[in-house]
Amino acid sequence: MPKTEETVHQNDPNEAESGAHKSKTPGQKQENKSFCLNDHSPQSRPEVLSVTDLIETVNEVSKLSIAHEIVVNQDFYMEENVLPPNSLEGRFMETMYNAFWDHLKEQLLSTPPDFTCALELLREVKEILLSLLLPRQNRLKSEIEEALDMDLLKQEAEHGALDVPHLSNYILSLMTLLCAPVRDEAVKKLESITDPVQLLRGIFHVLGLMKMDMVNYTIQSLRPYLQEHSTQYERAKFQELLDKQPNLLDYTTKWLTKAAEDLTTPYLSSPDLPSSSSIMACSFPNGEDSDSDLPRPTMVLYQGYLNLLHWDSGNEEFPETLLMDRLRLQEMGSHLHQLTILASVLLVARSFSGKVLFNSPEFVDKLKCITKALTEEFNSRPEDAMLSVSEQVSQEIHHGLKDMGLTALSSENTASLMGQLQNIAKKDNCVRSIVDQRIRLFLKCCLVRGMHDSLLHFPGGLMLIEGELADLGWKFVNLMRHNQQVFSPYYAEILKNIVPPAQAQETEVEPSW
Repeated sequence: MPKTEETVHQNDPNEAESGAHKSKTPGQKQENKSFCLNDHSPQSRPEVLSVTDLIETVNEVSKLSIAHEIVVNQDFYMEENVLPPNSLEGRFMETMYNAFWDHLKEQLLSTPPDFTCALELLREVKEILLSLLLPRQNRLKSEIEEALDMDLLKQEAEHGALDVPHLSNYILSLMTLLCAPVRDEAVKKLESITDPVQLLRGIFHVLGLMKMDMVNYTIQSLRPYLQEHSTQYERAKFQELLDKQPNLLDYTTKWLTKAAEDLTTPYLSSPDLPSSSSIMACSFPNGEDSDSDLPRPTMVLYQGYLNLLHWDSGNEEFPETLLMDRLRLQEMGSHLHQLTILASVLLVARSFSGKVLFNSPEFVDKLKCITKALTEEFNSRPEDAMLSVSEQVSQEIHHGLKDMGLTALSSENTASLMGQLQNIAKKDNCVRSIVDQRIRLFLKCCLVRGMHDSLLHFPGGLMLIEGELADLGWKFVNLMRHNQQVFSPYYAEILKNIVPPAQAQETEVEPSW
């Protein structure tokens, strides 16, 4: 049987479409790393799950992952998976589909006609049509059950009296009634198809799209309910998994232990990270003093969250409580790195060109576009990327100063500008290090003080990327806030052993937002 593939995508939040609702425009694929128990090595598992237990666990994890995705990703929706036509998989699927429809045509043209495949298609079409109905559409449900009574259709087929064209037209009329507005044109095109096989093929394809429209509408409808109950649901599901695998928090414990070490022994932590004193300087919104050398449990957790943004991709000991968000955090970490390079370039460029040019939003936006485009391959070829940036940025500054009637840079200053821009490729570059530290400190303060207060005290040196950094901050804080709400009881229990009661200044790990 032909199948309709579904893919998870993300796009700008719009209303899902079903009936009077409009569907989303196809967007960029978003493949999410699911929460997987197999992320633990075999040696660390205390017992081997039976096949039945494993299947049950996988199903529970799948439900948890989908519910979590709907809650934290406002752009989550389903869309048809279109395979590249020249790919091996694409050619294989196209060959298989064509073989099925060619076989159906042979059956219908044989004497007497063979309706075996046609009946299977009609059965599946009936199931899809019924799945598109709302609970209150009982009359239409009865009508479909009667018109597509499979026992009756089977009897008609046995007597060679199955009227496939008539049934196809009836299905088309139902599709016109049930489809979302965006599918009206596709359904209308089907009405002009006279070949019964091609018509059935078209019907099946459009029904698949309509089915995904209904799924997206359901997702949008369920999201408010899931958001209201997501904390209790995710915590309960995780507890069920923890009951089956007691060592499920091993990596989480290691992660929080490392975070505590980063706060208490900053000299042993990464030089790219803000110091312990600067981290602790982000006071809590209630005004309590947090300058003590002894870290609060909540501050340890926030340090752990920040560490996730520069997680080594080769380190598989990722905290279990955040596995469902691993890809999202990796993307945020990559974005943070891009913003560090971008802000460094802009600061160096401004130091040479003066404030006049940089008072022009159009000029700044142009430099941003150039820098982003030329640093796409920075990770693999940093020196080459920054060489291209230095050449292009220096040209733009030269033309900008000339257009405004200002004195152009001297040859010596141009060479110095290009040299400083190229030095940003080095990890120990002072401008890059300072920018990186300030960005991380800003994100830490967003966790501690909240987004609104942090934006009111936005770091002056980062004003050129204020919009981009604020957007990253909102995404990071919202994601971590949800995680803290769900897993705070587990974190509190773990941190009791990491931060002894005699030293800790708080006993609960609760969100401070």
